Amino acid sequence: MTTSATPAALMRTSPLPPLEARILLTHVLGWRPTQLITRSDEPLQAEVVERYRALEARRAAGEPVAQLVGAREFFGLNFEVTPHVLIPRPETELLVETALAALENLARPRVLDLGTGTGAIAVAIASMRPDAQVWALDRSAEALAVATRNAARLLDAKRPGGAVVLTQSDWYGSLDAALRFHVIVSNPPYIASGDPHLAQGDLRFEPRGALTDEADGLSAIRAIIAGAPTRLAAGGVVWIEHGYDQAEAVRELLTAQGFMQVRSERDLAGIERISGGRLGG
Repeated sequence: MTTSATPAALMRTSPLPPLEARILLTHVLGWRPTQLITRSDEPLQAEVVERYRALEARRAAGEPVAQLVGAREFFGLNFEVTPHVLIPRPETELLVETALAALENLARPRVLDLGTGTGAIAVAIASMRPDAQVWALDRSAEALAVATRNAARLLDAKRPGGAVVLTQSDWYGSLDAALRFHVIVSNPPYIASGDPHLAQGDLRFEPRGALTDEADGLSAIRAIIAGAPTRLAAGGVVWIEHGYDQAEAVRELLTAQGFMQVRSERDLAGIERISGGRLGG
């Protein structure tokens, strides 16, 4: 049944920020964003209005937009998102950009993504470097299922580097001991247990195990750095995303493990967002 409600009216009366209302409304309607303008006064079916109002209420109660629409753009790719995975964030694109820079002069490089979640980092690297051989690990079977679907949908099945190898593993545990990588990347759980941010905003709805190590926020990072030297090819690099106040601690861990050229890189907000180093030899 057609109602008197129009896209313009729903937008005008929404309690949500305009961008969020537009995303939810285009999702429900199956329209392109420009159609909210060109068809703004078109009467809508009651079922559509009801579906939109339901999503609007859930967002007003705090549920992440990405989970409500089941997707989030990252590095120009549209990734499926579920409550079982961390929502890809723009600041993590710095990790991809830095990894790609490290691969510039390498042919058929091998890349390892630890704690892949949606597969965003691994798939973004694989999409930009079709010749790269990419492994992506996660201990969560549910997360790996999401990553598998994203990789299959977003990557060319005939890419020279082959399909991304997705494996259930607690960090390096399930990897073939003979494998050596040119780049290891990770966005591990780095929020300390008890951090008030865990009870705020979108984080309340994301998998806790992808956010916190239930310790000081550095235990996963320690494990990744400790295991990296035996998993890297000579001259290989490791890059890790971390919290806004953890850069110095992560650099110290890298230096203590024998990494060279240790440094941190700042995101667009000026925060030291990732740190890494190169293996000598």
